[in-house]
Amino acid sequence: MGKISLKDIDTRAPKELDKKEIKEKTGKMVEELDELQNLLFAEGKHSVLVVIQGMDASGKDGLIRDVLGNMNPQGVAVRSYKAPTPEELSHDFLWRIHHYAPARGMIQIFNRSHYEDILVTRVHKWCDDKTAVKRMKAINDFEKLLQEHNSTHILKFYLHISPAEQQERLAERMKDPGKMWKYNEKDFEEAKLWDVYMQMYEDCFNNCNDVPWTVVPADQNWYKEYIVADKLYKLLKGLNMQYPGLKK
Repeated sequence: MGKISLKDIDTRAPKELDKKEIKEKTGKMVEELDELQNLLFAEGKHSVLVVIQGMDASGKDGLIRDVLGNMNPQGVAVRSYKAPTPEELSHDFLWRIHHYAPARGMIQIFNRSHYEDILVTRVHKWCDDKTAVKRMKAINDFEKLLQEHNSTHILKFYLHISPAEQQERLAERMKDPGKMWKYNEKDFEEAKLWDVYMQMYEDCFNNCNDVPWTVVPADQNWYKEYIVADKLYKLLKGLNMQYPGLKK
């Protein structure tokens, strides 16, 4: 995979796409994902880890709700990662991550993830470059471990929005009663560090790419949902899963 440069990737859907048609395709895939997840759970041979990264207001929560929220909650789990607790800080940085790696038959979703420890930590200089390089190697080894020893299939998504779209969405949180609970004054301060974040994300993509990243144009929710649903649908379909027969 070539090096990823975010400035060269559009944050919007190709103009030739028809929104209504794409939304219909997404709806059909979401319906089928429910059955595929049930098959994954019943067969019990594979697990899936979905990693979702993105800047504040990139639409992580909405994506999880609208694409992944229709599957049986017995077979899907969501873990959101925020600032580590004192207990978590007293362990290695992957300690709090590994506990939530998916069991066979499960789909585990990470809303933010182990990648925060080479992103926000570097932006704020809590982690120096030498430590970051070691962490990147550890992350690659960790993901390889999940793949080789627990039949875990990993999908990694970066929700790619423009600075203008982010500002609009952050401002909306101050006006919309249904979104006010998401408002955080610090989000506007973090947004000022946009260029540094982009640099760190690109470094992350280009050094932790043994499992490839999908950069998802995310200014338009309908296209973002289509890309993620399509990737997960094709992954599960490609496993050629079968329901177990009667137990003897």
